[in-house]
Amino acid sequence: MKIKICGIFREQDIDYVNEARPDYCGFVFAESKRQVSPAQAAGLRRRLAENIAPVGVFVNAPIENIAALYRDGVINIAQLHGDEDEEYIAHLKKATGDTPIPVIKVINHGVSRRKDDFRIKNSVSSVVNSSDYYLLDSGAGSGETFDWNLLNSLEIDKPWFLAGGINLDNIKRAMAINPFGIDVSSGAETDGVKDREKILQLTAAVRKGKTV
Repeated sequence: MKIKICGIFREQDIDYVNEARPDYCGFVFAESKRQVSPAQAAGLRRRLAENIAPVGVFVNAPIENIAALYRDGVINIAQLHGDEDEEYIAHLKKATGDTPIPVIKVINHGVSRRKDDFRIKNSVSSVVNSSDYYLLDSGAGSGETFDWNLLNSLEIDKPWFLAGGINLDNIKRAMAINPFGIDVSSGAETDGVKDREKILQLTAAVRKGKTV
């Protein structure tokens, strides 16, 4: 099982993830209290250990902005939280050349909390087929969980990450659902900034679990 620590924006955050060695770390380029500029992200990327994949988080960003970050080696993967559709992703992959950027497409489904609405939104056989991964979240940046029992009846046709309110108190329950990866942001923080001990403990918890 993989783990991603998202919302990295300080040099010490990079030091924490380098020590913990998660599989991925996330730089948020969309509007957020954790937002980084391309220049900031480039500096953080240079500090990042080579075996940790940097992921760029975007909301309806211009394709060329993402492609430039990929070509410059600032990010290895694009995580898309907006209204990006098949056409958008096709253009993005074409813009990134012979080795197209891998894409994580976020599916938000925790807003209504109604099972019927969830199943209508996520009868996942054709939800952005051109993405490489899905990320199932309760809502952009909400830091709240959704009813994970809803996943029991969901057929998901590609590797997927679970996000939204995952922390030290519930990570074992999240892992029991057996996603491809766990995505943590606010759950790795104290008072709005990344917490070294939480990052170390969250990563260690996943490392002790099942490996995908």
